[in-house]
Amino acid sequence: MPALINPSILSADFANLERDLAKIASADFAHVDIMDNHFVPNLTIGLPVVERLAQVSPVPLDVHLMIDDADRWAPAYAEAGAASVTFHAEATQAPVRLARELRARGARAGVALRPASPVEPLLDLLDELDMVLVMTVEPGFGGQSFIDGTLPKIRRARAAIDAAGTGTWLQVDGGVSRDTIRLIADAGANVFVAGSAVYGAPDVAAEIAALRGLADATD
Repeated sequence: MPALINPSILSADFANLERDLAKIASADFAHVDIMDNHFVPNLTIGLPVVERLAQVSPVPLDVHLMIDDADRWAPAYAEAGAASVTFHAEATQAPVRLARELRARGARAGVALRPASPVEPLLDLLDELDMVLVMTVEPGFGGQSFIDGTLPKIRRARAAIDAAGTGTWLQVDGGVSRDTIRLIADAGANVFVAGSAVYGAPDVAAEIAALRGLADATD
């Protein structure tokens, strides 16, 4: 499938989110990071803001929950209008049940992994998942440098997805830029979250196009 570019609004101006969503109208999704200051040491936005963003965004919302007790809270984000809801494997007791609940509410279901968490426990569950997100920085803050040691995990996930034939998307979040996206795409990712690389560019639309072109140009 062609590469999908999902800019993270964590790097947008929180006082002008509707304006900054309009800047990424050429993207595939808007990546929305939800942090509770418990699962990660940062606090961002919650359900009421996501519900409103879903009403004004020119592209679908790709919500990434970095929160405790995902089993309780994740379905509400699907009901709030998120097109895709990703919860952390480390924050759920029943990932299959939760993925099914998200799908029943009309959202794509994704599972995320911290850099040090193994991907193997998820590989037998690919039929239940629309996306696997490999974090390539420690979750919690934007602008971090890509962790090269996550590349073997991306390769293993891609090999398993291809072998299973499930069509599960493989997303990478953390340190995605013009300098790293070819490397990540070559490892097998097809969905790319870029925050500071996009919103820090002088021409946001041109940066999205450049990232997409680099990812699609892989061998």
